[in-house]
Order: sequence, then C-alpha cells, then structure tokens
Amino acid sequence: MKAAAIRELSLEEVNARLEDLLEESFNLRFQHASGQVASPIRMRQVRREIACVYTVLREHELGLRALAAGEE
Repeated sequence: MKAAAIRELSLEEVNARLEDLLEESFNLRFQHASGQVASPIRMRQVRREIACVYTVLREHELGLRALAAGEE
C-alpha cells in the first residue's frame, strides 16, 4: 500500500492497518525463527509498509498533511 493510499484513509483506519501490520510482522518473525516462513520477501514488504504508516501518522501529527475526512 503506497503512502498516497494510506493518506486517503481516516485516522482510525490507519491505526487499524498499523495494528494488522504489526501482528503480521510478529507472525512472520515467529515463522522465520521456526523455519516455516513461506515468503521471506513478505517480511521486508511488511517492514516497509509499517514504516510508511508511521511516516504518514507523523506527517498528520505535525500538521504537514491531513488524512481523509472523518477523523477524530
């Protein structure tokens, strides 16, 4: 999911997306440790998407960019 698509979501949706990604990251790390990870590339994709979500949240916090209507 690109940053532009994340900015179109409301604050609640962005936070829910972040929660899902963090859970997926945990599951992938657990699978990697046990040697059962199906796609090692997905670990990198999830990490980068988490960083993108954090960046968009920080932009919103600083007032640099607004998220979609319906927030707060």
